[in-house]
Amino acid sequence: MATYLAVDRSKPRHECWVTGHMVAGLDGTAAINGKVGVLSSEVDQELFRRMRQIADVVLVGAETVRREGYGLVRLSEEAKAARQRAGKPPTPPVAVVSGSLELNWKLKLFSQAPAHAKTMIITTETADPAKVTEAKRHTDVITAGTDWVEPAAALQALADRGHRVVLCEGGPMLLGEFVAAERLDELCLTISPIMGGDNLPVGVMPEDSGVTSFELKSVLAEADTLFLRYESHPHEGTPQ
Repeated sequence: MATYLAVDRSKPRHECWVTGHMVAGLDGTAAINGKVGVLSSEVDQELFRRMRQIADVVLVGAETVRREGYGLVRLSEEAKAARQRAGKPPTPPVAVVSGSLELNWKLKLFSQAPAHAKTMIITTETADPAKVTEAKRHTDVITAGTDWVEPAAALQALADRGHRVVLCEGGPMLLGEFVAAERLDELCLTISPIMGGDNLPVGVMPEDSGVTSFELKSVLAEADTLFLRYESHPHEGTPQ
């Protein structure tokens, strides 16, 4: 998977370079019984961990945290050393997008995050003040948008904190919002040799969001699983 790690992500179109990393079945399903695990092979899991090595921050939606019981980012000692040689902390922090702030604060993601990678919550100006206060007891809280978390505002807030490479691990609604806002620079999509599952695609686009084109940059295959890497195709006039 060295091809993925070698990509130059230093020149984003906007605030940050945003990489989406998703897995789907042959029929496009992004989950089975609400979870991704059955779709993901050992090779995909290794890629999942390796991609976290390149991230300044891992971005994920609250529903994915709730369904998957998200934990802390864990990397090999080799990966940690490589990050530190590059001037990065040993592991990246996680940023959770949540308007409702209905989260289990007892999860290790919130209760045991290391000082160098404290978990962040990205929420809205209209979030329940009492829940915001509770969230601040466990995380760093970022406000990005009035009634919904606006992708551009969220990414600008992360960029202001020095997070220039954002790894978005879903879910599908969050990924769709970033695509619609023209903020997804790259999509790493694993195609698992499975059919049948939840009626849930890789990306759920907001209504009237239009169509976004991508360029296929690499194709790898191992053990009946395809690993596809795309980069977004800029609209005419979009700065490179």
